[in-house]
Amino acid sequence: MAAVKKVNMGVMGAGGIAYRRTIPGMLKAKNINLAAVMDVVRIEEIAKEFNVPKAYVSEKEIVRDPDIDAVYIASPVYLHLKHIKLAAENGKHILCEKPITAAIREAKEAANICRKNKVFFQEGYMMKFHGAHEKIREIISEGGIGKVVYIRAQLSCWYPPMKGAWRQDPKKGGGGSLIDMATHLYDLLEFFTGEKIGWISAISNNQVQGYKSEDSSTTMLEFKSGTHATVDCFFCIPDESTRTRLEIYGSQGSIFTEGTIGQSTGGTMEGIFGLGAGGYEAKQSKDVTRRFRSIKFKKINPYTAECEYFANCILKNEKPGINSMENALHIMDVTEKAYSSWKLKKILRV
Repeated sequence: MAAVKKVNMGVMGAGGIAYRRTIPGMLKAKNINLAAVMDVVRIEEIAKEFNVPKAYVSEKEIVRDPDIDAVYIASPVYLHLKHIKLAAENGKHILCEKPITAAIREAKEAANICRKNKVFFQEGYMMKFHGAHEKIREIISEGGIGKVVYIRAQLSCWYPPMKGAWRQDPKKGGGGSLIDMATHLYDLLEFFTGEKIGWISAISNNQVQGYKSEDSSTTMLEFKSGTHATVDCFFCIPDESTRTRLEIYGSQGSIFTEGTIGQSTGGTMEGIFGLGAGGYEAKQSKDVTRRFRSIKFKKINPYTAECEYFANCILKNEKPGINSMENALHIMDVTEKAYSSWKLKKILRV
């Protein structure tokens, strides 16, 4: 039996999300060999913990390693463009954490660099790979809840002021709860509906935390087909006080989840189907029987799945179709329109 081909990966920025989630997920990928890690702090310790043969403290060293085929960039957002440029110019394919950059101007520059150097690019919106979310897309595409009328998506956490936290400085992260978390949900809702956002309006301000990036964001969306949605993401709500809910309402039923949005593999999902054919209930008492049923889904590690998908694209020499560069540019456009809508106090066309 022939050996399974693998992509030799390097990690640029091996702390934070890479250390907590992506590296453990990547190590479970059947088509990846984690060949090197790079960071400016405790990198020897990280390499030893994950049994990685090479540890670098320099970005230039890891991208010049001839044994590496591709890199996963998980450095702070303000370094993304620099690291994308270094990787692309050294012929490395790129899996990059979201957002691609802090501004669309930089994102367009990154796109041109990747195109010029003929390297593949995939952005790290891993929630599309969650088993529950794949199931939701399947149900919606098959007409399981009729016309999607309204979606509400929630993702919040407690993120108090911390020294050196780049997400709390808009010059380093591009913003706060909106660009860091709401963008995940803009992307995920488009994945569910199979269509683009047409209009956007957002509130983006500080209510509790004292740093410069916003700790609060609420977004109202209209999709091309007329579907409404709201996305609420906060850095000032304690984790224990939110259920991280997803609610999808259609003309013939609905789907609810708890705990599927975020960095998890699990969560719960339920739905009700086959409605919308009855007559008008004049009393509107709401005292009706609701027969929701549990919906099963595959327990998939979204970090493993996104890494395997990326590596498979490289092995097949096919440009990523999920979380592509085109999608990254689009989500950055949506993000900038969201911020602009609050500044201008207007609903903006995307």
